[in-house]
Amino acid sequence: MKDAFLEGKIAGIQLKNRIIRSATHEGLADEAGNPTAALIKKYEELAKGEVGAIITGYAAVMQNGKSPLLNMLMIDKNENIPHYKELTDRVHQYNTAIFLQVTHCGRQTFSRVTGMPTVAPSPLKDKLYNEDIPQEVTNFEIDEIVNNFVSGIVRAKKAGFDGVQLQLSHGYLLSSFLSPHMNKRHDQWGGSTENRFRIVKEIMERAREKVADYPILAKMNGHEKSKDGLKLEEAIVIAGNLEKASCDAIEVSCGIAEEGFVATRGGFPFAMIARHNHLMKKIPKMLHPLVKPILKRSFGSPEPRYLYNLGSAAEIRRHVKIPVIVVGGIRRLEDIQNVIQKEQCDFISMSRPFIIEPAIVRKFKENKQQQSRCIDCNYCQIGVEKTPVRCYYGKM
Repeated sequence: MKDAFLEGKIAGIQLKNRIIRSATHEGLADEAGNPTAALIKKYEELAKGEVGAIITGYAAVMQNGKSPLLNMLMIDKNENIPHYKELTDRVHQYNTAIFLQVTHCGRQTFSRVTGMPTVAPSPLKDKLYNEDIPQEVTNFEIDEIVNNFVSGIVRAKKAGFDGVQLQLSHGYLLSSFLSPHMNKRHDQWGGSTENRFRIVKEIMERAREKVADYPILAKMNGHEKSKDGLKLEEAIVIAGNLEKASCDAIEVSCGIAEEGFVATRGGFPFAMIARHNHLMKKIPKMLHPLVKPILKRSFGSPEPRYLYNLGSAAEIRRHVKIPVIVVGGIRRLEDIQNVIQKEQCDFISMSRPFIIEPAIVRKFKENKQQQSRCIDCNYCQIGVEKTPVRCYYGKM
């Protein structure tokens, strides 16, 4: 019988168990987007805690794709490579695999942060990052974006990462190309599923020319909340297209930023939102009691709260032969074992539980506890806008 603590493989890379730290923005890069000593220490703690593999916080492949969140990782220049090499060397001392998540934030950023206009497949304003209407990318710009993703992958390989993960989820640029909610183009980059997938296919083809069989994973949405958003039926087709394009594994998530706490379900951290969110700062405090229920209704967490991507991920796994990773509301060891033993997915990944307990896998393995201490308050999700990630445990 399969077990969550048995070794597993992704594209020939040995993982010490089936529990992965999902990509988590830590806010611990320096001004150039290089990992700092504090970030390296955090990843060492994860490795010491016996996590099966680490997927880093997202790293932007070009400056106009930079996040508005504090101190984002970057992989847009060769000067980044030696800094990442120090990180990978330290993690590999503990026999832990580490993958770099590469991204472009698209319309989910601000021009005042990047110093450039925001861009997207279509000129549709994001309800959350509603600074301005993003510019629709041209064919020339798409070619430039594809080449920058490929360059980022090449740099990741040189830096010693065991592989990369393409960020195709949560409303970032590649996600917005895939989603019919965000992509309203009528050219070869929009319309049909094939056309909306084209940019990902181009990245995969050009990357393979440069890095051959170097592991390339993808994180994608199994569904989106918006009425015209991506649905499971089409997600299955996209997963199949990823497999045909030589993707090595798929992590299944859901939701985009403007849909609120869909991808990270749990409490509605209004106090933290009121303190940090750029839109809330424009609203007088005396109006906050009136605003809170409106925001909660629009952006609050839907049900179910736990294992909310398992249905989508398990269905996608039925249609592909490459490994499938499920993320989202996974908190109990019993649930993890059920997913692996019943072969619903090949691996599970978690984010918030590792914020409060970097050594949670070892604690599970040693039978010291049966579930995460995370209370899903979501304060960490908002706090990271201004300070490095940490657990607030539901308190300011």
